[in-house]
Amino acid sequence: MTKLLILQTFTCLSLCLAQTQSKSAEAPLSVLNEMRPKTTHSEYPNIVLIYADDLGYGDLSSYGATKIKTPNIDRLAQTGTLFTDGHSTSATCTPSRYALLTGEYPLRINNYSPVFCADRLIIDTKKTTIASLLKRKGYATACVGKWHLGFGDKPKPDWNKELKPGPLELGFDYFFGLPVVNSHPPFVYMENRRILALDPNDPLIYERGGKTYGKSYEGKHTSPHRGMVSLIGGKAAHDLYVDELIGEKLTQKALTWMNQQNKPFFLYYASHNVHLPITPHPYFHGKSECGLRGDFVEELDWSVGQIISAVERFGALENTIFIFTSDNGAIIKGKDQGDVLDQLGHKPNGKLKGRKFGAWEAGHRVPFIASWPNKIPAGKTSDALIANLDLLPTFAAITGQKLAPHEARDGFNQLPLLLGKDATSARSELIIQPHKRSHTSLRQGDWVYIPGAGDGGWVPAKKGELPKQLYNLKDDPFQKQNLINDFPERADAMASHLNKLLKQYGVTANKTMTKNKGKKK
Repeated sequence: MTKLLILQTFTCLSLCLAQTQSKSAEAPLSVLNEMRPKTTHSEYPNIVLIYADDLGYGDLSSYGATKIKTPNIDRLAQTGTLFTDGHSTSATCTPSRYALLTGEYPLRINNYSPVFCADRLIIDTKKTTIASLLKRKGYATACVGKWHLGFGDKPKPDWNKELKPGPLELGFDYFFGLPVVNSHPPFVYMENRRILALDPNDPLIYERGGKTYGKSYEGKHTSPHRGMVSLIGGKAAHDLYVDELIGEKLTQKALTWMNQQNKPFFLYYASHNVHLPITPHPYFHGKSECGLRGDFVEELDWSVGQIISAVERFGALENTIFIFTSDNGAIIKGKDQGDVLDQLGHKPNGKLKGRKFGAWEAGHRVPFIASWPNKIPAGKTSDALIANLDLLPTFAAITGQKLAPHEARDGFNQLPLLLGKDATSARSELIIQPHKRSHTSLRQGDWVYIPGAGDGGWVPAKKGELPKQLYNLKDDPFQKQNLINDFPERADAMASHLNKLLKQYGVTANKTMTKNKGKKK
């Protein structure tokens, strides 16, 4: 039996088993029936920002997926505008979140890498964030989901005490969720500043490479590799955390918090779907046609549907802006997993070249949807360039706020674009951050310049590849033809401009993956 036939047989058996399990599993517990109409209304709209994790450009049915159904996310596209040239600024999780919340390039603080349990908060508490911006106008603010930006003002914060500064020091009234990421310890829930169910007689203790509690899954590092710092202990806190029930828990918390608000609210729902480990709720097993990862995407769609339905029950749908996007593109770990998805007819990043961590389009071009009934044109598709760091200045415009020069230094107000009053983006260029500083790239109009071979992430250069790259995305959206030798003057001009910008921001080239998590500035 050939390897491919074995793979096909295993895939078929896995899907059949998953479908049988899903028929017997109960649906996630919903708290929708607790939602009550709001009796007060504001001149400012509610803002719901949904940030998916590792969701690729081709993972939604509204972006062309045929083996996954995402009717709730598609509904946002049908009632709003779908962007085909939306970007996450960074192809890596932590710097992407920094850009989203602050409106500035994470390279300004030398952040190219994810943070983990021993890392301090990388956002200066004096810096304006989306949350602190909206609090100026009386918004209630909450972050529910994955934080992944560090805690405290020095390395190795004490996890047994209040973890601060953190979300509450950056403008959020409430935080509930995963303090780091679902693939690395600790595997616990955090509410506001403290870890839930933590027994003082069984504290969380740092130990390099130490094995922590929690069920093992592929892609879940209960014993971090390469001697990374881990947190051992805290069994009761770890027992409260059940991987397959995270989506259900986060959705419940988001709805419960929204239900308590009687003034305009800002919800930053930072989902853990679909980051490794792939652990959808049992109810979703077999729901898609492309394995557990597809089921994980459909669970995300369920969460989005719950949030939309809650806003409807509040009677606030027409006074609520929804923004849906992802922190970076999809990563397909392992050749076999990629073969399975290909065999099942699904490409998480669509036809885009590359993957998470890299400078090629699949690393950072992501789904980007904006919906605001009767304000944002319904059923529209836009090919205008837009990035996650544009959201802060756009929200400032929506709430009638003028930003100071030091606020959201790299973002642009895209409100005219969202409202359909101007089809042209306020942004003409974008610096793209892959995992390697040496491959920090520049997008100008239809052109993208990459100052290195390979993708600057986990895809190394092949023998004989040219040392630099230039693509015209209008003529070659899938980056099949490197034009670096065909347009040398354009490449030189873009390289010169990029280097000028990087020098201005204090960035130096580094041919290896940076170990720097970022510095406050």
